[in-house]
Amino acid sequence: MPFLKIYIHFVWSTKNRVPHLSSFELREKVWKHIKVNAQEKGIYIDHINGYSDHCHCLISLGADQSIQKIMHLIKGESSFWINKNKLTKEKFEWQDEYFDISVSESIVDKVRYYIKNQELHHKNKTFQEEYDEIIRKFGFQKINPK
Repeated sequence: MPFLKIYIHFVWSTKNRVPHLSSFELREKVWKHIKVNAQEKGIYIDHINGYSDHCHCLISLGADQSIQKIMHLIKGESSFWINKNKLTKEKFEWQDEYFDISVSESIVDKVRYYIKNQELHHKNKTFQEEYDEIIRKFGFQKINPK
């Protein structure tokens, strides 16, 4: 059995960044569901949280898992579940794109803290401001698939 310790920080938004997840209670319900469902599929979510228009997730990647497959399973199932249970007034969708970055074990606790404090963090900064800051800070370039 292989031993892996690969942490990935995922961030994805609602379609068109519509703030569908408008209440703390709704967000808590969605994050809990995503975590439980992921666990049933063998996906280890270390931390999950977000705000009204996006989600942050720290995942420990398994030996037979790919980033694309994990995102497909998490986003697809959770949007289906949200719509099936009529948790939002309008049809709920996640944006197709997502952001992911590998996390060194030396800063895992900082990433956990950051994810845990999304409610406080987003009282002062929008998701777009946060995204732009990350892109500038780390010098990332958006890759447009063909």
